[in-house]
Amino acid sequence: MGADCCGPETVFEGLSADYKRRLWLVIGLNAAMFLVEMGAGALASSRALQADALDFLGDTFTYGITLAVIGAPLRTRALAAFVKGISLTIMGLWVLAITAYYVLIVGVPRAEIMGVVGFLALAANVTSVLILMRYKEGDANVRSVWVCSRNDAIGNVAALGHT
Repeated sequence: MGADCCGPETVFEGLSADYKRRLWLVIGLNAAMFLVEMGAGALASSRALQADALDFLGDTFTYGITLAVIGAPLRTRALAAFVKGISLTIMGLWVLAITAYYVLIVGVPRAEIMGVVGFLALAANVTSVLILMRYKEGDANVRSVWVCSRNDAIGNVAALGHT
């Protein structure tokens, strides 16, 4: 039988109290890690930690956008997904440029602080993945929350494995 035998397929749009609670938890976790990493980055003179802090801040805002558009018309949700993609691209390019400047011009940060905070970031991202695992599928905004959290955890593992 074909996939369309029983009518149109429904896509999860985040209209669940459980999903919203989980999203709030992940937003709080990302906001807290932004503060931790920004402070630790300043203490360690690490642009890498501050760049990762900006990633946590970006995730906080993009997850907040997802929360704000839950239940909105499809056009609004699609526009929100597009804006999130553009903003993350711009932030990524800025982080790449500022990191290159500091690596080539400024010098080496304090590794011991970076390592400890790197493990905290990994724990925060893995916790986010576990909180959101039940909601991997859905519209573009729901999927983006899952993909960002999963990719951040993978990035943390790769960064810590490289050191």
